[in-house]
Amino acid sequence: MNNLLIAGVDEAGRGALAGPVVSAAVLFSSGPEISGLTDSKKLSHRARLDLEMEIKRSCACWAVGIATAEEIDRLNVLKATLLSMRRAVNGLTIRPDHVLVDGNHMPEIDYPGKAIVQGDLHEPVVSAASIIAKVTRDSMMQVYAVEYPGYGFERHVGYGTKMHLQSLSELGATPIHRKTFAPVNQLEQTQIEF
Repeated sequence: MNNLLIAGVDEAGRGALAGPVVSAAVLFSSGPEISGLTDSKKLSHRARLDLEMEIKRSCACWAVGIATAEEIDRLNVLKATLLSMRRAVNGLTIRPDHVLVDGNHMPEIDYPGKAIVQGDLHEPVVSAASIIAKVTRDSMMQVYAVEYPGYGFERHVGYGTKMHLQSLSELGATPIHRKTFAPVNQLEQTQIEF
C-alpha cells in the first residue's frame, strides 16, 4: 500500500461502566516516523501524553468521534463504538485511500478498509489512533471527576474497579453511567434512579 493515504482508527472506553466511547482516526502522509508507538494500554500516562503531542504534530490530520453513555445504552456498546469510529473517520480533513481499524468489526464508512485484531499492536497508524483516543477520553473523565465528585473518575476513568463499584453502591448512578451495563443496571433495579 505504498503511497496510499492510510488512516488508523481505534477506540477507548468500550468496557467502562461510565463515560463515553471515544474513537480517534489518524492519517499520516507517509508512514509514521515516531518511535514507541504501541497499544496505548501498554504505555505509561506520561509516555501517552508525550506521544500524543508528537503524533498530532507530525500527522497530516486527526479527528475524534464520541458516542455518549446514552447512545451506548440506546444502541448497545458495539453499535455505539462503530458510530464513534465513523464520526472520527468522517472528521478527517483529508480523505484516506484506505482505513485500518483495530478489532474485528468495520464501521460503515465511505472508504475501503480492513479490521485487524490487535491492530494497535501491529499497525503504527492504529497505535497512534489508540493513543489519541485514550488521552482524549482520560481527559474527559478528569472533567467528569470534578462534575461528579466521590466516584474516583480521575483514577479509574469509569472502569469497574472495586473503588468504583463501592462508590456506585453508596452514591448511586450519575447521568454518565451506562444504565444497561450489569453493575449499574443491578443497582438501578434496587435503588431509586438518581
